[in-house]
Amino acid sequence: MILAIDIGNTNIVIGCITQDKISFVERVSTDISKTELEYVVEFKTLLELYKVKMKEITGCIIASVVPPLNNIVKNAMEKLFHISPLLVGPGVKTGLNILMDNPGQVGSDLIVNAVAGLKYYGAPIIMIDMGTATTISVVDKNKNYIGGMILPGVKVSLESLVDRTSQLPRISLEAPKKVIGTNTIDCMKSGIIMGQAACIDGMIDRIWDELGYQAPVVATGGLACHIVPCCKKKITCDNELTLKGLEIIYKKNMDLKA
Repeated sequence: MILAIDIGNTNIVIGCITQDKISFVERVSTDISKTELEYVVEFKTLLELYKVKMKEITGCIIASVVPPLNNIVKNAMEKLFHISPLLVGPGVKTGLNILMDNPGQVGSDLIVNAVAGLKYYGAPIIMIDMGTATTISVVDKNKNYIGGMILPGVKVSLESLVDRTSQLPRISLEAPKKVIGTNTIDCMKSGIIMGQAACIDGMIDRIWDELGYQAPVVATGGLACHIVPCCKKKITCDNELTLKGLEIIYKKNMDLKA
């Protein structure tokens, strides 16, 4: 059983994978102030909740966009399982051809998503990850990772809006019944949810125009389920995309059949 960990700016996504099947997916808050021992306790409690025994974990892989946590979580896993986790980064085999100005600057989460997108959806493919930031990655019909774009995430936009206005309240993230709101809360919901959906639709059109052909779209991330249903474009939601990519990369580097 492989333990796959995706350390994001807001949440750490954890999943256990056995024979290409993801047993569970859970999220815990990202906290750079926590110690190794605190993460040991948190992960141990989570695995016990799903009745996973420590000895069943034979490997661990980590993707991270929060460098201060890399060694903390890695050391916590070593203490818990007595194995050395694989950290996605320079020197790790991914099988992905990256056509960027500086391939080393591409976020590990984007690489992992692209690896999974290629295997499970083929090329070309557009991948949208809706987390703290909304990132869009593009793999062309020749299976090259050619770039993408970074947008403010839904919660970041909402928090900025509320923090910089004196009369707008904090609201929950759910789609309004109609686009034209008739009260402050529904107007905010429409602007945040429908606005992000319209942005995604528009970006897809622009990507297709630049590519010269249409490419399927897959979305992942904690907020995808809130936004994708409001999009007009056909977008496949796959909340396990990142974990699938981590499994593929782990197998490539451990010389296992991916």
